[in-house]
Amino acid sequence: MSLNIIFAGTPDFAAVHLQSLLDSEHKVIAVYSQPDRPAGRGKRLLASPVKQLALEHDIPVYQPRSLRDEDAQRELAALNADVMVVVAYGLILPQVVLDTPRLGCVNVHASLLPRWRGAAPIQRAVEAGDAESGVAIMQMEAGLDTGPVLVEVRTPITANETGGSLHDKLAGLGGPALLEALEALENGTAQPQVQDDTLANYAGKISKEEARIDWQRPAAELARLIRAFNPFPVCWTEYLDGKGKSQRLRIYAAKHEQGCHTEQPGTILGADDEGILVACGREALRLSQLQLPGKKALPVAEILKGYRELFVAGTQLGQIHE
Repeated sequence: MSLNIIFAGTPDFAAVHLQSLLDSEHKVIAVYSQPDRPAGRGKRLLASPVKQLALEHDIPVYQPRSLRDEDAQRELAALNADVMVVVAYGLILPQVVLDTPRLGCVNVHASLLPRWRGAAPIQRAVEAGDAESGVAIMQMEAGLDTGPVLVEVRTPITANETGGSLHDKLAGLGGPALLEALEALENGTAQPQVQDDTLANYAGKISKEEARIDWQRPAAELARLIRAFNPFPVCWTEYLDGKGKSQRLRIYAAKHEQGCHTEQPGTILGADDEGILVACGREALRLSQLQLPGKKALPVAEILKGYRELFVAGTQLGQIHE
């Protein structure tokens, strides 16, 4: 049976799920997305990926700054939707909104629940070294990602998984799981599973400062962090350029290298086409893909062709005082 759906979401991950609904038997009667944001050097207002997709399909788009506003709540209620699907929307839904659609509000969460609740579950799963992740389709309630789970799908986190690759993997899994959950809700066959709050962790929003490499940390932790923060916000450290000026070096890929050393953390132990080996608080990290300021991200072998003198053994990275 076809449901009349309000869809609320903002980034690319949400747009993938909106497309799944558009390709289904259900009818998306309205889309909610965050207000357009300034972007690029010109700071021109840019519509979210969800808004762009909705407009391509002539679906009405609503962009209230808050759903706590009574006028916005009345506007949503007037749509008379069967269900509201929420995917990375970015605004809090008050209880009155959660109670408005006939079948309530359903959230697509990019993590196994209750393992990671909050804004950045994909990156936190990779950073923590989790063996698996997944997508949880959840019946929403007032708490932060605390509602009962309707459908869950799992996938392994591979040894080379990045935040970006896991994002894409979960985006592909979420659409079918969402359609399964909607069918169960409409048929009355849903069996919501209450979460165990004692197993919950908070996946806090990622700051750019968090991406700064602390070479005192163990190499294994830093390798996971670099994978988790690729492609955003991308880990970085400082280095001295040819003029002795401190610059930011972005690190896209690195591997943990076992073995002892006696050097200060952040010291380059060696550099060849396989990568730049850097001492850490425990063991070492081999940097294999880097980005110099104003340049493209490149394999280390390419960077060393023109900048080998910047990365000789004994050079210090991070916390540089000019």
